[in-house]
Amino acid sequence: MQISQALENKLPNAPLKLIVMENIREFGEKVNDYLVSFRAERNDEHHGSPAFEGYRRDTFLTEIELPRRGTGEGSGILLESIRGTDLYILTDVMNHSLTIPMHGFDHWYSPDDHYQDLKRMIAAAAGKAHRITVIMPFIYEGRQHKRSGRESLDCAMMLEELSAMGIYRIITFDAHDPSVQNAAPLCGFDNFTPFYQFLRALLDNVHDMTIDKEHTLIISPDEGALNRAVYFASVMGVDTGMFYKRRDYTRIVNGKNPIIAHEFLGDKVEGKDVIIVDDMISSGGSMVDTAKQLKRMNAKRVFICCTYGLFTDGLEEFDAAFEEGVFDRVIITNLSYRDPKLRKRPYYLEADMTKFMASIIDYSNHDVSMDKVMTPTDKIHEILKKYNSREMITLPAE
Repeated sequence: MQISQALENKLPNAPLKLIVMENIREFGEKVNDYLVSFRAERNDEHHGSPAFEGYRRDTFLTEIELPRRGTGEGSGILLESIRGTDLYILTDVMNHSLTIPMHGFDHWYSPDDHYQDLKRMIAAAAGKAHRITVIMPFIYEGRQHKRSGRESLDCAMMLEELSAMGIYRIITFDAHDPSVQNAAPLCGFDNFTPFYQFLRALLDNVHDMTIDKEHTLIISPDEGALNRAVYFASVMGVDTGMFYKRRDYTRIVNGKNPIIAHEFLGDKVEGKDVIIVDDMISSGGSMVDTAKQLKRMNAKRVFICCTYGLFTDGLEEFDAAFEEGVFDRVIITNLSYRDPKLRKRPYYLEADMTKFMASIIDYSNHDVSMDKVMTPTDKIHEILKKYNSREMITLPAE
């Protein structure tokens, strides 16, 4: 395992501790295991000094409780001291698999309930931890980020509220619109992207691709995802294209103007492997429509890379599209809850983000620049070179 030399003999800002909310338990425990492994294997002659007290532990997890009364009211309790620590709270506000007992029945968690639990734990730790960082991969109300009528600005309000509670930084992944950070300019805000992990998952499972301009094309399914597609394409050395959604602005359905058609702008698609890049699959209908249009344009294969797979309308539409040959693989990160049924589908590939997350926390705890972590261009170039030359068929774990 490669351990960054940037952290050798570097003092941590404060002893590291993690609070992993129940909604992200499996992911958080794997992150903790990586952190334990990193620090156990790091060769540092000064780790015996008082300045490195608590640097190596069997676990960095903090025991907590979030009890509920019969009315649904709750509280957050720390079961151990976190005084003077560099505290990281991990939460997944999109986990819809948990319930709250209330008035004799089970109430399913919503993003609002997860957000309230997060605030409870911040309130329990505030004034005791040296600093508090919130890791919220899917940023709460991230799609309610700008005002286009008489509506609330929920994401901006959330950022203002957490900043007022005294948190040091928010870490998120593939924010729907990163400019929402302007709502809390004095609070740290780091937005990471999983392009490297997407590529690893794809190349580790599809062994007959040729990554160049003649054989591969990166597609943005709409205008909002264009920056992601342009970066990914430029790093991979291929061309990009974009669909724009032509909407019916004369009516509103389910709070938005319905899409009439997807129009394509870009290089020819025929005979190429196409990779669609976006931040999320919500209901999935728009993504299936995009893939169908690419197939009608004679794309060789269609691969879908999305940071979050929500599938709010179920998997039936994607199942049918896969059976029809509309797309070949869907790559989703494990940053948020995935339906167990999705994880068993033959078209599903997972981009594992646990080691990446552990590296982010490790670097952050040492106050070391994360330039290489945020823009892994050199690592992408390296694996593309090896893949295209067929030096490796199955890539080593990362």
